[in-house]
Amino acid sequence: MSSAIFIQSSFPSKFLNKSLNTHFVPSSKLPVSLSFKPRTVFRKRFSVRAGLIEPDGGKLVDLHVAEPERELKKREAASLPRVKLTGIDLQWVHVLSEGWASPLTGFMRESEFLQTLHFNSLRLDDGSFVNMSVPIVLAIDDSQKERIGESNKVTLVDSDDNPVAILTDIEIYKHPKEERIARTWGTTAPGLPYVEETITNAGNWLIGGDLEVIEPIKYHDGLDRFRLSPVELRQEFDRRNADAVFAFQLRNPVHNGHALLMTDTRRRLLEMGYKNPILLLHPLGGYTKADDVPLSWRMKQHEKVLEDGVLDPETTVVSIFPSPMHYAGPTEVQWHAKARINAGANFYIVGRDPAGMGHPIEKRDLYEADHGKKVLSMAPGLERLNILPFRVAAYDQTQGKMAFFDPSRAQDFLFISGTKMRTLAKNKENPPNGFMCPGGWKVLVEYYDSLTPLDNGRIHEAVPA
Repeated sequence: MSSAIFIQSSFPSKFLNKSLNTHFVPSSKLPVSLSFKPRTVFRKRFSVRAGLIEPDGGKLVDLHVAEPERELKKREAASLPRVKLTGIDLQWVHVLSEGWASPLTGFMRESEFLQTLHFNSLRLDDGSFVNMSVPIVLAIDDSQKERIGESNKVTLVDSDDNPVAILTDIEIYKHPKEERIARTWGTTAPGLPYVEETITNAGNWLIGGDLEVIEPIKYHDGLDRFRLSPVELRQEFDRRNADAVFAFQLRNPVHNGHALLMTDTRRRLLEMGYKNPILLLHPLGGYTKADDVPLSWRMKQHEKVLEDGVLDPETTVVSIFPSPMHYAGPTEVQWHAKARINAGANFYIVGRDPAGMGHPIEKRDLYEADHGKKVLSMAPGLERLNILPFRVAAYDQTQGKMAFFDPSRAQDFLFISGTKMRTLAKNKENPPNGFMCPGGWKVLVEYYDSLTPLDNGRIHEAVPA
């Protein structure tokens, strides 16, 4: 499947005080010129600058061992103390190895960990800053720490004890779980999915160091061809002669409201003077919570959206972003944006409550809906990235299709929440015509049909698509 998809956004930042110096893209009605000077509001006259944005630190990190040296590294790995990786640890090795977190060269040492927790950024040797809002760390327990002893290297192995990487020049330091959770999520309430999955029962130590990844990470799930690295994405954008790249992340099926958002964004960029803006549709492919639609089903649904002609493959690149999902709202959305800079995107689309979730205890959202896009507009280290906040799309009952919400006739619009969409699909009921293409909806119904209740009434994992 040749992949592509679209996105939208509304540009002016009306929700921020005008005294704040932000980097939202201005209204497309203004004659604009894109310059990427930090913290400048776009001037009324400027020339469109083509070309891909530089990665953080000026150079993409590649932590893979060169092929001629792999056998030698495997022999070295066999002689070192071992640390077994969880599935999520392996996803972070993947993220680091391909340079998504450039300029990080491995799991964080304590100085990087503390800068991330307290400043959401890392200071480089030249005194400049890059954004880094989520800790990328590896936990070990007391027994593993004892086995490592005085060694300054360890081998990281997968669940089958196959060597994945060597971590060199290591540093072991305390794992301050409560501080990590409180500063990343803004709460220590029980029930945070990523916390329960990776932190609560993790070891009391963190081990940092430089990674030497023996072979590229593959999942052998039929989707590896979609897992393009930042280098491969930049090559693809160059091949398509992109003069701008706008990125959109989602972890849900694509409906026609998404398509409207995507196509409108491209239209606005063309009006701004770009000749060939390319969309990076970048579904999250790492860990997600249990009630999210699994990646294999989402990719199958995206394929049907393309087949049904809702999205155009010529101006869109669909690729899987390998990062695990934290659901840490305004903190995590900075990571999502920063990683796309390294992939070559100079525009990032952000909507309501990005990376958010419901409060794990109370019946409310965990984060304020507008905080994600406000934080992105001011985040240190993201000055070069243009933030595209999008307008709300809803089902216009007078037109029988998804359209931008018009508050002057609010009664004409139907908001179909994710919960409502899931309920309809589970009950094999159709949404209103024009909400989602028939092929894509059929995939969603098939997914929920593949779920079967266990004896306790809970739902087990879906059959792979």
